Amino acid sequence: MGTPSPWAVLVLAVLLGLSAPRAAYGQPNFIVILADDVGWGDLGANWAETKETPHLDELAAEGMRFVDFHSAASTCSPSRASLLTGRLGARNGVTHNFAITSVGGLPLNETTLAEVLREAGYSTGAIGKWHLGHHGRHHPSFRGFDYYFGIPYSHDMGCTDTPGYNLPPCPPCPRHGAAARVARKDCYTEVALPLFENVTIVQQPVNLSNLAARYAEEAARFIQRASDSGRPFFLYLALAHMHVPLGVPPPPPASSRDIYGASLSEMDALVGQIKRVADSHGKGNTLLWFTGDNGPWAQKCELAGCLGPFVGAWQRQRGGSSAKQTTWEGGHRVPALAYWPGRIPAKRTSHALLSTLDIFPTLVALAGAALPPNRRFDGLDVSPVLFGWSDVGHKVLLHPNSGAAGKDGEIETLRLAQYKAFYTTGGAMACDGSIGSAEHHQPPLIFNLDHDIQEQEPLDVASREYQAVLPAISRAYGQALEDIATDNISVADYSKDPAATPCCNAQHVACRCQAPGSHAAVLDRHTEVRAMQLCL
Repeated sequence: MGTPSPWAVLVLAVLLGLSAPRAAYGQPNFIVILADDVGWGDLGANWAETKETPHLDELAAEGMRFVDFHSAASTCSPSRASLLTGRLGARNGVTHNFAITSVGGLPLNETTLAEVLREAGYSTGAIGKWHLGHHGRHHPSFRGFDYYFGIPYSHDMGCTDTPGYNLPPCPPCPRHGAAARVARKDCYTEVALPLFENVTIVQQPVNLSNLAARYAEEAARFIQRASDSGRPFFLYLALAHMHVPLGVPPPPPASSRDIYGASLSEMDALVGQIKRVADSHGKGNTLLWFTGDNGPWAQKCELAGCLGPFVGAWQRQRGGSSAKQTTWEGGHRVPALAYWPGRIPAKRTSHALLSTLDIFPTLVALAGAALPPNRRFDGLDVSPVLFGWSDVGHKVLLHPNSGAAGKDGEIETLRLAQYKAFYTTGGAMACDGSIGSAEHHQPPLIFNLDHDIQEQEPLDVASREYQAVLPAISRAYGQALEDIATDNISVADYSKDPAATPCCNAQHVACRCQAPGSHAAVLDRHTEVRAMQLCL
C-alpha cells in the first residue's frame, strides 16, 4: 500500500475531530429546561403574534431552533419519564400520571440520565416538578440527583394559600377544622402542596407567588457550587410554567389572555436569567436545551397556550381538543431551542424530526459516557444536528396514547417522513366541555403534513399517494411493535396508599408545616422553618 497523501491525512484528522467533540472540548455542562403545558406558538420565534418571549427569542437567535420537535408523550409523567430514560412509556413502564398517593414511580430498574452522568463525573441537580414518584426510593434524591429542590408533582395537585388563576378557580388551603373545608370539583383541598429540598419538606403549602424566583435562586446556587467544585454539571430545571394555576405579579391583569401573557413573560424572564448565569461561568462551556413536556391544556380555555398552526382540525370538527393528552400535533409538537456558543451555530433553524427522547442519548454521547446495557432506546444521538453537520433526525417516530383515546401508553400514531398515520383517534376535553370519542382506523388515517399541517383532510384511501405510502407505514408500525415486545420492558407500580402522601405535619389542617397565623406562616429563605420529617 502507498503512503497516504498529506491532504488525506488532513481530511482524516478533521473527520476524527468532528466525530469526537468531547475529546477536543472536555465534558460540557448541561442545562435542560422543561416548560409545562407550553404551546408551540408560545414562542415569538415560532409565532409572530406572540410578543412576551424576548429572552427565548434571543436564545433562538443565538442558537438553534427546532420546528419539528416532539415530546415523547402528551401528558406529564410519561413525557418526563421518557426524557430521563430515552425510552417510550411502552418500554419504561410509565404510561400515565402518578397521583399524590402513589406508592410507585419510574421503575427502579430504569436508569436515568442523571445516574449515567453522575457516574461519568457530573454534579447533578433537579429543580422544579418531578412527577415520577415521590415515595421511598422513587424520590429524585435516589434517582441520580445530588441535589433536589422542587415539588413532587403538578402544582395543581395540592392546595396553597396563593392559589393563582385556574379554571375553575380553586380555593386556598383550609386554615381550621373540617367544617371550614370547601369541596370543589377538580381541586385538591385536603392536603397542601409541598416543597422539598432533597428529602425534606421545607414548606407546606408552597408559596406559589415566589416559586419562580426560588427556582431561579436555587438554580444559580447549584451552578455556582458545581463550578466551584471543578466538576461538570447537569441541571434539570422543570418549570411550573405554563401549567395552571398561573401566578402573576400584581396588579391583576384585565383578562384571562393578559394573565397567560404575564405568566409567559415571567417564564421568559426566568429562562433569560438562567442563560445569564450559565454564561457568567464560562460562555461556551454549557449546552442549554429548552423544550416542553407536551402541548397546551385546552380545557383551561384562555389560560391555555397557543398551538400555532397545529390545530388538529379533523378532530376539532368531531368534538374534543387536539392538544394535551392527544396524538394530534398540538399535543406533542413543542417548542425547542438549543444554545451552546461556539459549538451550536447561531440563527439556525432545524427541520429534522426530533424528540425529547433524543436528549438522553445525545447528552450521554457528549459527556463521553455509555448508554445503559440490556435495553433498547427510542432516542437518537442528534449531536450532528446540533452542530449543524446534518439535518436528519428520526425516520420513524412513535406517538403513544396519553389519555385521550385507547389504552394508556399504547402506540396509536406513527410518523414516517412527512406522513402521519393514526390507528386510533380521539379528542381530550375541550374548552367547551366536549370530548372526542375514540375511533379505531384500519386502514389508518394518513395525513401529509407537508401539505396539511392543520391535520384537516386525510389522504383518500383510494388515492395513488395513499396506496404508495401505506406499505411502508404498515411495515414500520409492525416492526416498531415487534421491537418493543421483544425488549427489556419495565412495569410501573401504580398502586395507591394515603400514607404515601407527602405531609410534614399530619396534626395540622392540610398538613401545614406550622400552625396558620404563626410567625413562620409566610416563609422565605431567611426565616424558613425546616420540617425534619422525611416523607419516605
